[in-house]
Amino acid sequence: MLHHSDAAISRTNLGNENMTVSALRLLLLAVVSVWLVGAPAAGLAQPAAPITVFAAASLKNVLDEEGAAYTAKTGHAVRFSYAASSALARQIEQGAPADLFISADTDWMDYVGQRHLIVAATRRNLIANHLALIAPAGSKIQIRIGKGMPLAQVLGDGRLAVAGPDVPAGKYAKASLTALGIWDTVQPKLVQAENVRGALLFVAQGEAPLGIVYDTDAKVEPKVRIVGLFPDSSHPPIVYPAAMTTGAANPEAASFLGYLQGPEAAAVFRKFGFIVLSGKLR
Repeated sequence: MLHHSDAAISRTNLGNENMTVSALRLLLLAVVSVWLVGAPAAGLAQPAAPITVFAAASLKNVLDEEGAAYTAKTGHAVRFSYAASSALARQIEQGAPADLFISADTDWMDYVGQRHLIVAATRRNLIANHLALIAPAGSKIQIRIGKGMPLAQVLGDGRLAVAGPDVPAGKYAKASLTALGIWDTVQPKLVQAENVRGALLFVAQGEAPLGIVYDTDAKVEPKVRIVGLFPDSSHPPIVYPAAMTTGAANPEAASFLGYLQGPEAAAVFRKFGFIVLSGKLR
């Protein structure tokens, strides 16, 4: 016969057991919930990392459009880092993560190539360009570009905006002014920018009455006008080579480089005023 005290003890033990089971269930549910929140959903693909492209500053407008078109076509995103080719080459040398490098001259591509930082077999010459003398859109300056042209006199107390001496656009400008026999008279009047877009900005903002940039830069900036083009024979050919880096981490980089050599990309390059090359090995 179960005494009253024994029944009370039994009820107490049963209650304790029920509480223990409930607590365990709650703990199990909490653990499962945390795991479900923290774990990736099964069967859902993680977004692919973007293709990282280091490209000359003069390519910003056209490559932004090329990248958007490629993403729309393939679903793969492209991320661009724009700067002077010299700065980008040194960043790659220092280990900056880039899948592709597009330079504004062959010298800086040679620089990374000599240090075994690009895949030589992927190197291609994509496009070419012209060198232009520009002025603010409202300027009345007129000068014929040629041997011995009076550029220093036209500048007066003003400055000639150019890219720095290590930057491809700056090197092309010096080569052309030297070939035309006026470098010595113009050199004291230079104001140098970090890259060609910086030189463009000096003129667009009216801080310099004249500047030397690529004609494609002038075409995308309504605040400037082209005074004239420098003879192609007065400077080395303005060629933009591209190559995959040896540190490329994104397998889609090869696909995007191939796309830039195709007909769709060529149409966009031409729209922005670039000269499309065959894309063959240099």
